[in-house]
Amino acid sequence: MTDTKMTTLESLIGTWRVEGGAEGTATYEWLPGQHFLLQHVDLTQDGHRIQGLAVIGHLRPFGEGPSADIHSRFYDNSGNTLDYVYGFDGSTLHIWAGEAGSPVVYTGTVSPDGNQIVGEWDYAGQGGYRATMTRVEEGSHR
Repeated sequence: MTDTKMTTLESLIGTWRVEGGAEGTATYEWLPGQHFLLQHVDLTQDGHRIQGLAVIGHLRPFGEGPSADIHSRFYDNSGNTLDYVYGFDGSTLHIWAGEAGSPVVYTGTVSPDGNQIVGEWDYAGQGGYRATMTRVEEGSHR
């Protein structure tokens, strides 16, 4: 893989237990070719079960090069489609709703061993929730 931004997401590969304002699991795996990550979630938040799939990677419309940002589109069992932008430097994970720099953002800090991410969703000053992700299973990195 030559895309440095996508390579930073390599450490997410595996299954994570999510605790806090949402409870359940999130699993990240490479789509063949390693240009995109798939994220499968099975969570309960505010008494509602959320099952979904996100495809994470650079946008690349016909005839164009890849986007600078890493985008994702999340599809869930209620019929929602939600767009996000990922930023990850290996120690801090940002997930912005919509576009990079959005006031609706998740910011998480990765533990030194890479097996826990502790962070918080901020809904633009209108609430949010804390969440801890703990790795429960290593995934295949290749």
